[in-house]
Amino acid sequence: MKYMLLVYSDENAWTESEQNQCYTDSLELTRQLEANGQYLGAAPLQPISSATSVRVRQGKQLVTDGPFAETREQLGGYFLIDARDLNEAINIAGRIPAAHKGTIEIRPVVELPGLTNDVHKNTTQVSI
Repeated sequence: MKYMLLVYSDENAWTESEQNQCYTDSLELTRQLEANGQYLGAAPLQPISSATSVRVRQGKQLVTDGPFAETREQLGGYFLIDARDLNEAINIAGRIPAAHKGTIEIRPVVELPGLTNDVHKNTTQVSI
């Protein structure tokens, strides 16, 4: 089953050295996941200051700089993995270096009917 592991943390809580070590350790984790056939994708995100939010209200597109809501922890990256079940996804999430300073949210990926992208094989299917 495919899981999205969303990496949240306070980007201001990291020293430059800690951030560099986190990137190095995360790269090593992706290599391990890839060797096990569990790696589907991962990427860190630019700082929250580079975010743009888009909403459509009453047919009008509203664009604002920054995140939609103020939060203590910001979305800083993601891992897309293939895991046997939620327990295995939890185990992998616990190995993400950013979990030591932040939170990893685990979400099963839903297969959209008619979408043939290989990433969506063996995912939960829903009716829309």
